[in-house]
Amino acid sequence: MRIAGVTLAAMVVTLGVQPAYASGLTEVTAVAETAPNWDDEAGGNANADDPAIWIDAKHPERSIVLGTLKNGGLTVFDLAGKEVQHIATPPAPVPGQEPGRFNNVDLVGNLAVVTDRGRDQLRTYAVKAGRLTDVTSAKAPLVFSKDTDEVQDQHTAYGLAATEIHGQPVVAVTRRSETRVGFFRLVPDGHGTITYRPIGNVDLPSSFRLSDGSTWSPCEEPGDRPQLEGMVFDRTTNDLYAAQEDVGVWRIPQHGKPELVEKVREYGQPAAYDEETEECAPTGPVSRDAGKYLSADAEGLTIAYEHGKRIMYASSQGDSTFASYRMDGRRLVYRAGFQVVDGSAADGVQHSDGAAVTTQPLGPRFPHGLFAVHDGENTPGDGDREGTNFKLVRLEKLP
Repeated sequence: MRIAGVTLAAMVVTLGVQPAYASGLTEVTAVAETAPNWDDEAGGNANADDPAIWIDAKHPERSIVLGTLKNGGLTVFDLAGKEVQHIATPPAPVPGQEPGRFNNVDLVGNLAVVTDRGRDQLRTYAVKAGRLTDVTSAKAPLVFSKDTDEVQDQHTAYGLAATEIHGQPVVAVTRRSETRVGFFRLVPDGHGTITYRPIGNVDLPSSFRLSDGSTWSPCEEPGDRPQLEGMVFDRTTNDLYAAQEDVGVWRIPQHGKPELVEKVREYGQPAAYDEETEECAPTGPVSRDAGKYLSADAEGLTIAYEHGKRIMYASSQGDSTFASYRMDGRRLVYRAGFQVVDGSAADGVQHSDGAAVTTQPLGPRFPHGLFAVHDGENTPGDGDREGTNFKLVRLEKLP
């Protein structure tokens, strides 16, 4: 979900808050990027969103990155950013209904799982030697909707994170325009393909009690509730961390109550939806309950594991920055912030959605690991066409 950064920054300054990008953040550059994607008919309605990294155990330098392109399908590219495979979305089940629209992707072992938000399904691909093969069951059920009529409302499968729990592949899926997180187990369907079964739901709040005793609800478009998208499982605890875009980051344990562990700067601030601009504009001062490091939307979450330490990286989409946190037990302790800026090999990153990280050395190009991230404003553009793509950053450059 993209927010106009300039408009948001202007609002923040007007209300007396220092923007994050003015606070001396570390600047890093990408060493490679993918080709631009164009969200129009000529470009196949391709709009980059979320990456995932598949590691070739025998030849790490041959590892690949997967990236969702919404209506443009799924791209697979090498560590130089060159596309090596493209997978199209499935057509609409019947004329007049929504076709496939790939939103988020994650990996569990050698299975890549994608949320098809257009058709409210999960699609699964087997990865072997850097090539993807569709192993989605022909009888894969709808994720959230009761029937295909409800699918057309597009309150469908949206964000996604995957992990293995007790030897079984499990995925968490958020519902677009809702506060629900559903949990599903991937299972064989007996025909050589993969389906999924629901194992539980968590419904997060849409309103919050503030320290002054008042109740606050995030401003949303009419008919929407404060949705979640970016998520990651902590593989050491199996806790799920989920970014509720206009609220902050939740820790959702397997057993126990969800906890809001980080808030966005806009948390608690009154705002109203403007029909003309189709944006929310602040109507009051910043709350004393607000967070310090993320500007809504809180987006992509990913965790780096090395030498017994865990570092979480979070996309602060509203001001085009990233925050890194040391994971101390189940707490997030802010470490530093950074921006991906223009460099000799690629332009910088703005309004980023998804991110993925690995600490494994991936050959001479990424000797200490890789940080792959979506760029919501790839430049140069093409006239009035706005491009998106993915950027690849050496992990050791991050603070």
